Amino acid sequence: MEMTWILVRQILQMFLLAGAGYVLFRTRKISQEGSRALGNILIYLALPAVIINGFLVERTPERLTGLLLSAGAAAVLLILSALVSRLFFRRDAIAAFAGAFSNPGFFGVPLIVASAGQGAVFYVASFIAFLNIGQWTYGTSILNGQPIRQGFRLKKLATAPFIIAMAAGFVLFMAGIKLPAPVSGTISTLAALNTPLAMFTVGIYLAQTDLIGMLKRRTVYAVSAVRLLLIPLISLALLAAVPESLRDMKLALLLAVSCPVGSNVAVYAQLYGKDYPYAVETVVISTLLSIATIPAVTGIAARVWAAFPH
Repeated sequence: MEMTWILVRQILQMFLLAGAGYVLFRTRKISQEGSRALGNILIYLALPAVIINGFLVERTPERLTGLLLSAGAAAVLLILSALVSRLFFRRDAIAAFAGAFSNPGFFGVPLIVASAGQGAVFYVASFIAFLNIGQWTYGTSILNGQPIRQGFRLKKLATAPFIIAMAAGFVLFMAGIKLPAPVSGTISTLAALNTPLAMFTVGIYLAQTDLIGMLKRRTVYAVSAVRLLLIPLISLALLAAVPESLRDMKLALLLAVSCPVGSNVAVYAQLYGKDYPYAVETVVISTLLSIATIPAVTGIAARVWAAFPH
């Protein structure tokens, strides 16, 4: 119950930050160009800092085992998400993309820190990396109605900031390198920008949305049901097989897979000339509904996992 209230408070705080972004855009204190600048700070500084910061822990046999298990579990959960979403939205590419990919980097990390501590972010680094790879390959292929091409944007993927951050973090972790205090402090400060800037961006999306039209569109609720309930409930059942000794890893992965629609669906929809407003609506509605679904899913998980301890 205590963890549920922690999550509720954290989500409410995040929505207040989104409200600040909404007001700033509506009052023209942030422009479209400013919104893109915030996105660049998120992608090139804040999210890489979050990933690296998660690896700045002591290397132990337990953590190394957890890293390998979390990478395998992340791959399984993401493939499951893509299959379930595609099954429900075969004729709606944006819905299939939105249902498949959550928002663990910008939305999930602060929830993971609040409920399981900073160290648990370590277990979702692989999830974040695999998710971005999936968006750049599978996600863009379904948006364009094309098969996934071998080596699709391989050079661009290899130089993506989240991949570089994961590689750097992995090296630091495996080598047991302890960064000087000013460097680690700077990384921690940049990582702390992740939540406010990400939620400002959600608020800016909301400020550009036809609220009445969005609330009347039934499809966004179907996407939210798949993204926020069906996929997380299947995932928590699969995660029940993970030993109780890795509970922080289980919770971190569950929170990552339970997050609302990732904002990249709007980015890619705009890039490829698809229905950008519809893509934004899937992000906004699922984010609004997640205030109820994430605590509910984690509450169910606590009961299920307690019933099947390892």
